[in-house]
Amino acid sequence: MDRKNLIELAECIAEGQDPGSEAYRDLATLPESRFFTLLAGADLIRDRYFGKHVHLCAICNGKSGRCSEDCAFCSQSKVAGTDAPVYPLLEAEKMREGGTRVAAAPVDRYAVVTSGRRIPRAEVYAVAEALEGLKGERIGLCTSLGILGEEDFRILKAAGVTRYHHNLETAESHFEHICTTHTYRERVATVEAARSAGFSICSGGIFGVGETDEQVIELGLALKELQVDAVPVNFLVPIPGTRLGESEPISPLRCLKIIAVLRFILPGADILVCGGRESAMRDMHPLVFYAGASGVMTDDYLTTAGRSLQDDLEMLERLGFKPRKAADRVFK
Repeated sequence: MDRKNLIELAECIAEGQDPGSEAYRDLATLPESRFFTLLAGADLIRDRYFGKHVHLCAICNGKSGRCSEDCAFCSQSKVAGTDAPVYPLLEAEKMREGGTRVAAAPVDRYAVVTSGRRIPRAEVYAVAEALEGLKGERIGLCTSLGILGEEDFRILKAAGVTRYHHNLETAESHFEHICTTHTYRERVATVEAARSAGFSICSGGIFGVGETDEQVIELGLALKELQVDAVPVNFLVPIPGTRLGESEPISPLRCLKIIAVLRFILPGADILVCGGRESAMRDMHPLVFYAGASGVMTDDYLTTAGRSLQDDLEMLERLGFKPRKAADRVFK
């Protein structure tokens, strides 16, 4: 597939056509060295749907460590021998603190994230109470609390939470190599339950965990079928003590190619580059927007330091992009 074919494909997608899975697989087979032939098409699609406005989100690590699950990439897993922080659910004031701070900045959304398969009902109430205190702030509210049920979602929605985050992590065909303590179908069921409860859905995965190009497409098509609203794209940061701690780091060009391919598959979804964006892509990291990304997670991640909000705002200004948050926006 040459540059002309890619631009034609991008134009069709930007006009609302779905070229089918075979076209996406053709994209995935392009070698990383030909990433720049993908660039113009991915940028065209991103610009058609989102213009020069970039979504910024920030998170609070509300409960850290001692996770019962065995996810191979995670420093908080029960099978990981790391020095990741361990603490119980934060007090409400601490959970609200970050939200109050970023609400005054050009940040669209604030999320509380907790470790573990799921948090108990009492802690769902506690998170809901904490976030309810942010209802008057100009910030969208999100949570990532694990595999929840109908009543949990009712509690969160009543508190003003409008988005639920729950990554599929990787393709179904690769999932058992990443996690054995719960199933891929349980993750899908949680996304579907959150959607049925009326939440906007944020669901994506982590790359550089041994997946093939075909499995990148498989995950992208699964997210397309689920009609997710936002797709967090994380890149493995090999952490000593985890099962993937000795993995070869993913290359910057592969990172950018993955973002571009996902933009072709998911033209209208926000693609948010999150964990590993600087360490994996290094000097090429600002190219994420031209590769099709429409947002980034700013400030710290769960157990690793991120890029400061001020640095991100300065980067966007240099690149000619603007934070999406507008003075007259009503957050839902």
